[in-house]
Amino acid sequence: MGEQLVLWGIGTSRTIRAHWALHELDLPYESRPILPRSGETKTPEYTALNARQKIPLLVDGDFRIGESAAIVAYLSQNYSTPEHVLIPEGKSLQARWLEWCFFVVAELDSTSLYVMRRHGTINGLAHIYGESPAVVTKAGEYFRDQLRHVDVALSDGRTYLMGDQFTTADIILTTCLTWAIDYGVGICDSAMPYLERTKARPAYQRAALANKPKALACS
Repeated sequence: MGEQLVLWGIGTSRTIRAHWALHELDLPYESRPILPRSGETKTPEYTALNARQKIPLLVDGDFRIGESAAIVAYLSQNYSTPEHVLIPEGKSLQARWLEWCFFVVAELDSTSLYVMRRHGTINGLAHIYGESPAVVTKAGEYFRDQLRHVDVALSDGRTYLMGDQFTTADIILTTCLTWAIDYGVGICDSAMPYLERTKARPAYQRAALANKPKALACS
């Protein structure tokens, strides 16, 4: 480790997670602004780095890691400082943090929102995977049902999922809540002020700008 960090990928709800963690940890990095499904992930150069041909991808010296949730966890575990910490201390709290991360990725992202993206027509991929309004409807219903667990957690007065401490679990959840709003799914009442708090963080603001395609960032 110790060489400049390089992050490949911009423009999605998942790539912003890695940008956000880098900014929260105040880490200098080089951004390689390639987009999904643009052909840029299929070049020989990128395929040599990531045979999955997916973004985001973090390169740290000789080490490479994909999957947004894994990237933000890796950064937090290896680059946290007393001033910038994104993981709680203590085995029990770390287990609870992991539980939230896995829950959001599995139940809200992959099982719900990405299913809607694959089979929907609103900013979706139905032209690739097939349009299915019934599947999109059921996925939205499942998202709202699973969101009740977030609602319970946030309704007890806590600032973030882990209480007063902002963690990578909040990074992942914020992107899913934003994604859901964009898809018209709707989110629970307690999530609205939570979303305002997380998106007001300076690191989020910088990450959102870094994650925009250049044409949009300049418009």
